[in-house]
Amino acid sequence: MNNAPNPITILMADDAPSDRLLAAEALKDARLLNELRFVENGEDLMDYLLARGKFAPPAQAPRPGLILLDLNMPKKDGRTVLKEIKNTPSLSRIPIAVLTTSKDDADVYRSYDLGVNSYIVKPVTFEAIVGTLQTLEKHWIQIVELPSDGT
Repeated sequence: MNNAPNPITILMADDAPSDRLLAAEALKDARLLNELRFVENGEDLMDYLLARGKFAPPAQAPRPGLILLDLNMPKKDGRTVLKEIKNTPSLSRIPIAVLTTSKDDADVYRSYDLGVNSYIVKPVTFEAIVGTLQTLEKHWIQIVELPSDGT
């Protein structure tokens, strides 16, 4: 295992501007080195991952090492996108952490059935968000060995 943390791009798919802002502030407050990028809906997430449309230039869409996925988004919800990602060989190895307000058991079970790597209910306080992102960073960047290019 590689002992040195390797900064990765974290891609957050969430339609709520306040949640995106909180995540960016929490990442900054946690002093994490990872770049955090955002998309606002499931269609944009798939365009980003497949380098289509406004995400076609490679510099516009660096491959994420971790996706934070909200389940309830417009255009294409997180459940649909999760299934598409896990059924696309070039994307299937990207770790996905569902980060949602839903505590519904059906959402938890369905997400794991579709291949999510972790399911997290969004914290409600800034301090809890910072702690959650620090824990995610420690787990996904410092502890877990990730595939470098998805092949």
